[in-house]
Amino acid sequence: MGDWQGIEIAKLDEREDWRRFNTFRAGTRAPHGELMLETQTRMVRRVQALASDHGGETVAIVSHADPLRALVTYYLGMPLDLMFRLEISPASLSVLELSEWNARFWCVNSTEEIDYVGNHPGSR
Repeated sequence: MGDWQGIEIAKLDEREDWRRFNTFRAGTRAPHGELMLETQTRMVRRVQALASDHGGETVAIVSHADPLRALVTYYLGMPLDLMFRLEISPASLSVLELSEWNARFWCVNSTEEIDYVGNHPGSR
């Protein structure tokens, strides 16, 4: 978050650059921080590397909501500026299945206590 790190949201809400960042995430850089597009690229690269290194395995990724939203929007083919249409709750589960030819979400933002690993319609 660059220079915004550690500042209370109420204080950030008073700033024009913060309001612009929350309106136009794809094109607004946090002062001395990343563009959300750079965050998204970093997240996608890491997930693709994990998928390559752990083919056929289940891998957990834990992060803050905005980087996770950026990752989900990429695989859904959604523009970053619409990322706040997605809710990513604390301790929620989103399940993405990556294959050589496809990316598919089995759930997004689930807070249900369900065993998703291997228990989806495509696993039979």
